[in-house]
Amino acid sequence: MREAAWRPGRATSAVSARRYLGQLDDGEFEGALQELRLTRSIWTIDLAYLMRHFGVRHRFCTQTLGVDKGYKNQSFYRKHFDTEETRVNELFAQAQACKVLVEKCSVSIQDIQAHLAQGHVAIVLVNSGDYQGHFIVLRGYSRATGSIFYNNPAFADRMCSTSVSNFEEARTSYGTDEDILFVYVDS
Repeated sequence: MREAAWRPGRATSAVSARRYLGQLDDGEFEGALQELRLTRSIWTIDLAYLMRHFGVRHRFCTQTLGVDKGYKNQSFYRKHFDTEETRVNELFAQAQACKVLVEKCSVSIQDIQAHLAQGHVAIVLVNSGDYQGHFIVLRGYSRATGSIFYNNPAFADRMCSTSVSNFEEARTSYGTDEDILFVYVDS
């Protein structure tokens, strides 16, 4: 499970999450970031805790429950790996007690499409080109064109699209742990 790539990582993924939590007071949102210790980098588990903090129904699916030690020597992780490893592993260990729903599972594209078809969104960790360990927010899909529609925090509010095959490659690439945070808009 990777952290957000951009510095400040907190800005891109947290703002992305905030957009789908509804209009929150800036002070309340910043207070939650401080309380949850989301100051250096944002991992997918952090976003799950943020959802729980604001009472947003969610389900976090990942291939790795904790930090994969195999990433320690990757350039992306090297700088903060040791300090973040303990913090992130503690969050996973405490998730159930904190009512943060985390499952070790693989999610199919059909599962994702079914979730989107119900009007919900999903925050997905992807690796694609210059974006390594980057969160995007899925908003919809088109079976007719074979496209996935998403918001990329790097492009503000612009709706983006990609082919299902490109999306699948980006979300299942090495380092993403296939992290996906299903967010239910009816919460």
